[in-house]
Amino acid sequence: MTTKLLPYLLILTFLSAACQANPNPPPATPPPASLIGTMTALPVQATPTAAPVETSPPEAALPTAVPTVTIAVPGKERTSLIDGMPQVYVPAGVVRMGGLDVQSDDRDELPAHTVSLDAFWIDQLEVTNAMYMLCVQAGSCTLPNDWASDRRNSYFNTEEFKDYPVVHVTWGQASVYCAWAQRRLPTEAEWERAARGDDFRNFPWGDEPPSEMYANFNLLVRDTSRVGSYAAGASPFGALDMAGNVWEWVADLYKGEYYSVSPEHNPLGPETNSTNRRVIRGGSYLDTWIDLRVSKRGSALGPLPNVTFDNPDREGEHSSRIGFRCAADE
Repeated sequence: MTTKLLPYLLILTFLSAACQANPNPPPATPPPASLIGTMTALPVQATPTAAPVETSPPEAALPTAVPTVTIAVPGKERTSLIDGMPQVYVPAGVVRMGGLDVQSDDRDELPAHTVSLDAFWIDQLEVTNAMYMLCVQAGSCTLPNDWASDRRNSYFNTEEFKDYPVVHVTWGQASVYCAWAQRRLPTEAEWERAARGDDFRNFPWGDEPPSEMYANFNLLVRDTSRVGSYAAGASPFGALDMAGNVWEWVADLYKGEYYSVSPEHNPLGPETNSTNRRVIRGGSYLDTWIDLRVSKRGSALGPLPNVTFDNPDREGEHSSRIGFRCAADE
């Protein structure tokens, strides 16, 4: 009986094994080489390119970040729509102008005298390379007389230094820029009030001696700094870099003895002088702490009248140590 059933049992075992899936199937056989050349690859869809974002020139000229400082008149600050310059408000008031310390220079800082001024606006920062370039591109300003700074061969029109103060501009070039920006150069008295405020301080930040926390001076940096880098050195009205970095052109002609005859209200400086020198204020990265005092007066040659047009000295002096800021009436 067992012998007769054996063939049937072998058949059932074979059929059962054939019905089970192979747990390790052999790899698929690749297509013949003759067929590979006829296979069509799917096209790769290109990633859409985003449209470029347009940036208005004034925004491009703005410093990357303006330090936050306390504004003396809250809510009284504004930004120029022409060059992107932030401005601070200086209310009408009285300033004790001139030397108030033992370092006073009796040649041109004395006598100290009281001056009353109408309200005005003043640039919070020194005019930058990028801002000045806007005026050049608009066809109103001429290029700086040198594109280098003291220790940098490439300075103006260089992305790295776009937020640094423009230098190598004459008094006339600075005046043209401020007019293009619908402002003007500040008077010497306005500059000193914006730097000193309403008290008798000797530096924009107070009476503490200058240090690397307050200003760029005495070759600590050995060249210009990015505008607004010294928030601790802000003036009482929130203006920055009014001590160190670069000297700044102001509107006035220079006379050493002017303070003895200066008007008491809104002085504009002498009407004439024999040298055509113009006042500069604030000291620079090269100067010692004495030149950072708010009463310190410097001068440089302004435009020369009655000089032939082809004379290279006709426009006056320019320097890697001189820049400027603008002001405006209320």
